[in-house]
Amino acid sequence: MASDSIELEVFKNIYHSIAEEMGAALRRTAFSPNIKERRDYSCAVFDGMGAVIAMGDHMPVHLGSMPMSVRAALERLRLGPGDVAMLNDPFRGGTHLPDITLVAPFYAGRAPGPRQAANFFVAARAHHADVGGAFPGSMGPCREIYQEGLRIPPVRLVRGGKIDEDVLALVLNNVRTPGEREGDLGAQISACHTGLTRLGEICRRYGLRRVTAAGSELLDYSERMMRAFLAQVPAGTYNAEDALDDDGVSGRPVRIAVTVTFRESGKAGPLVTVDFTGSAKQVEGGINAVEAITWSACFYVFRCLLAEDVPATAGLMRPIKVIAPSGTVVNARPPAAVAGGNVETSQRIVDVLLRALAEAIPERIPAAASGTMNNLTIGGMDPRNGEPFAYYETVAGGMGARPNKPGVSGVHTHMTNSLNTPAEALEYAYPLRVRRYSLRPGSGGSGKFRGGDGIIREIEVLTDAHVALLADRRLGRPYGLNGGEAAAAGRTELLREGGNREPLPGKTSVRLKAGERIRVESPGGGGWGALRT
Repeated sequence: MASDSIELEVFKNIYHSIAEEMGAALRRTAFSPNIKERRDYSCAVFDGMGAVIAMGDHMPVHLGSMPMSVRAALERLRLGPGDVAMLNDPFRGGTHLPDITLVAPFYAGRAPGPRQAANFFVAARAHHADVGGAFPGSMGPCREIYQEGLRIPPVRLVRGGKIDEDVLALVLNNVRTPGEREGDLGAQISACHTGLTRLGEICRRYGLRRVTAAGSELLDYSERMMRAFLAQVPAGTYNAEDALDDDGVSGRPVRIAVTVTFRESGKAGPLVTVDFTGSAKQVEGGINAVEAITWSACFYVFRCLLAEDVPATAGLMRPIKVIAPSGTVVNARPPAAVAGGNVETSQRIVDVLLRALAEAIPERIPAAASGTMNNLTIGGMDPRNGEPFAYYETVAGGMGARPNKPGVSGVHTHMTNSLNTPAEALEYAYPLRVRRYSLRPGSGGSGKFRGGDGIIREIEVLTDAHVALLADRRLGRPYGLNGGEAAAAGRTELLREGGNREPLPGKTSVRLKAGERIRVESPGGGGWGALRT
């Protein structure tokens, strides 16, 4: 048993290193600053049945939902050696249209037969800074998915090792920045090739049977670790609710509610049921989340409750049942607009889940983080080369205070795990100038432990441009816990010609003239514990 445990640890790290190296290859070969600087990508390794057995330390919102994209590709296509599938359809396992996923099969044999099944799969997902649609950056305030950009079902981008030029041309002819998109897709193909190469190496070194057996055992081990943790949580039912400020159309709050039920260990059925019944119906604005997003948020929250060295595999969710009623904001149906579901609603789902869990295990749960990704897209014509440009970034905020220490300031939290775009990289690649980038003092909630502060980011456009903002927590504030105070809400304003300041709602699109600026002030994190008087 000891040798088996040692071998399992070895293979856990082997598989994880493959996913990490895939991410490194993607980052180093990408064209867009959004991928190579912000690291808005994720990579993972799957067994022959499409169950995830290793994830890179990348974007939680990508990783938890990626298995559904892999499953959709396998249901639609029979991938042979040298094939690579491509898709971004949110209603087939995707998240939102800018996130394009590539899936490639691994065959251990040199000449697999026509009916031989793949032994493994690898997948690489990356956020493309533009996939067409009504707004530059494909993240504007739309009312149906057809306005948001090019919707790609599972198709073969690579056939037998050769790129399908017709499929690629169809994509590139429907985006504003085809050169950058082709480069980033090429980087994703390289990442998949890296994963396949490493899988081949370990199969030759250890043998296929041993390698696949280790993958299966990792799934079972993750399940055992999750069951052991869930058995320690007091049995009972815990409820919470929160809301998004609005959907950008109606002006009304959009409710998200959850009931988390922990059963006593030993009883039949799942140990935990996470039920989002009572959440708002899907809305007209673009903050609808598809089922993959809600599943991903649940995966993230429960994974965070385990020790860091527990492998992040599909086995973690075996004891957990997720109920997301169809037609609601947490499981929207076509033709709902979904761009903000991936980036904003996912954050609020996490907030609601943590708030419910704070009733069960208060010593483990932090106060609310900033609760928004502050999605900013800027597009227009670059006067330096006469070509269109599309820039996308998210602005970090404050982390919620923890039961034993303050929150971190100016950091991406929860479903995003990206970085900021360095001012130098931004100004080199686009006709933009960063005029201010600093912490936002006092924006974190007070308490025994103070929440982290948000960020102030002010960008000047050097040419006439279209700007879209998709953000939240402009009205509702990130909550504190155990007597801690809520954090300051975010705010955004335009600095027009002549010095006029124009406040903006959280979800909007505007035109800016050269020399005008947009200033984003992100929310802080909530405080934890009451201040002593």
